[in-house]
Amino acid sequence: MISPAQRLNNVKEYYFSQKLREVAQLKADGAPIINMGIGSPDLPPHESVIEALNQTSIKADVHGYQSYQGLPALREGIASFYKKYYQVQLQPQDEILPMMGSKEAIMHISMAYLNPGDKVLIPNPGYPTYSSVTELVGAEAIYYDLKGENNWLPDFQQLEEFAKKGIKIMWINYPHMPTGANAPETTLSQLVEFGKKHGILLVNDNPYSFILTAKPLSILSIPGAREVAMELNSLSKTYNMPGWRVGMLCGKSTYLKEVLKVKSNMDSGMFLGIQKGAIAALNLDKTWFEQMDDIYRSRRELVWQIIDKIGASYDKSSSGMFVWAKLPEGQDSKAFVDQLLQKNHLFIAPGDIFGSNGIGYIRFSLCVPEDKIKEALKRI
Repeated sequence: MISPAQRLNNVKEYYFSQKLREVAQLKADGAPIINMGIGSPDLPPHESVIEALNQTSIKADVHGYQSYQGLPALREGIASFYKKYYQVQLQPQDEILPMMGSKEAIMHISMAYLNPGDKVLIPNPGYPTYSSVTELVGAEAIYYDLKGENNWLPDFQQLEEFAKKGIKIMWINYPHMPTGANAPETTLSQLVEFGKKHGILLVNDNPYSFILTAKPLSILSIPGAREVAMELNSLSKTYNMPGWRVGMLCGKSTYLKEVLKVKSNMDSGMFLGIQKGAIAALNLDKTWFEQMDDIYRSRRELVWQIIDKIGASYDKSSSGMFVWAKLPEGQDSKAFVDQLLQKNHLFIAPGDIFGSNGIGYIRFSLCVPEDKIKEALKRI
């Protein structure tokens, strides 16, 4: 038996990768499963996006390798998007790096900046990939607390204590997944000052800022942020394109050049048709977001009814495509989720998988048609 690399010792298979096999088996056995656990948009992209892909794909000369930095027109589209919606001016030639989704970028950034033993601040609760990638590159994960009583915002006194240990990267994610919490500009300003003070590279993961949010916000809009911050963004949630794998990394050119060294040795550029579709998506006006919000808002109200039946509590001011709910005191979230799956054939995510501060919480996805949510409500 050939043993795996030691870097895998502390890395587990992604929860949803494992759990969805169980869900798939239940479906194969005839169970009418309703999956409300995954944040994969069920709605299609705009027709102009699909048309751009189709029209490009039928051409004979578009199937070769593409630039690692993407089409100039794609970078210009991203720059226009950032200026229009975030009031952030980016230089298309060197302050934007297209990525094959945010998850790829998390790995590339970590490989570009982390040495074995470097310390990384990771939100608890937070996206599990921050932790697994940190482990894979041999760095040390240090978890900073986000708690409901503090509106899921960082405790800066705790951060100052952690900074004494020497931190290289801090992962930030607002609107926050899984809780849907929003960070005000004052909090982002504090984070920028914290990064400057301690020489910490801040990376804000920002894929949810156009779903049920009053005002999209980028950390790069904060004065002085570019000295210490980069931002990840994605078309997956914003434009219903998760399978297309279109993301972007934005920030200071000197930071992006280091990431490009990694990216250019690990993959090639996106298929031209996908880039053309992404450009079409970025050119859509704000009515697209309004239409999506109308759908998600209606779905969310139904999910709130399910949570009321369960007897859990939730925050109606949260954003994003999930609803985060606190179970009654003493209930085990994983056991509750398993019972719901086996008894009601309804799959949701337990809060535990996002960190210890998620114990006692559950998460519902809004990426489910209304009729399915109504069926789930009946089953509850």
